[in-house]
Amino acid sequence: MDVIIFMVTLFVANYFWKFTMLGDENGEVVTWLGMNVTAPFDILARHIASVVYRLTSLFRDTVIMSDPYSVTFVTGGGSRIIWGCSGLKQGFIWLCLMLTVRGGWKHKLWFIPLGWLCCYLFNILRIFLITLLIEHHPDWFPFLHNYLFKYLFYGMFFGLWVWFVERIRGVVPSPEVEQTTV
Repeated sequence: MDVIIFMVTLFVANYFWKFTMLGDENGEVVTWLGMNVTAPFDILARHIASVVYRLTSLFRDTVIMSDPYSVTFVTGGGSRIIWGCSGLKQGFIWLCLMLTVRGGWKHKLWFIPLGWLCCYLFNILRIFLITLLIEHHPDWFPFLHNYLFKYLFYGMFFGLWVWFVERIRGVVPSPEVEQTTV
C-alpha cells in the first residue's frame, strides 16, 4: 500500500505544481495561483548558476559566467539556469511525499530537511554534469535534461523514501505476534 501512496502522491504533487506554477523561460515572472513568487526562484537560480560555474571551472578553463544565470564555454555551448532549474519543485514533491507517508513526526522533522539537502545537492550535481557533458555534445541536452537526470531525480526520491519506510519510521509489530515478558 505504501508504494501506491508514493506513486499517487508523486503524480498528484507533480501535476498540482504544473497547473499552479507559471513562469516564462527567462524567469522574469513566476506566479503561483496568480501571485508573484519570482524572488525565491530568482535567488536560487542565481545561486545554482554560481555554484555550477565554480564547479565547472575546476574541470574546464574554457568556462565563463556570461550573466548571473548562464554558464557557457568559449566554444559557445553551455547552460542557462532558469526558474524551473531551482529545485524548488523537487523540494515541494519531497515534502508532499513525506507528509503522506506513514510514520511519526519525530523522524519526519529531521528526515524532511535531509531530503531537501539531498534534492539541493543532486540538483547541483545534475546541472553540473549536464553542463560538462554538453560542452562538446550540445545535442545531448534534451536527453540528459528531459529524461536521464529527471528520472534519476525520481529514483533518488524513491531511494530516500524506501530508506525512511524500511529503516527510519520504525518497525511496527504486527498484531498477530504476541509479545511475552518474563
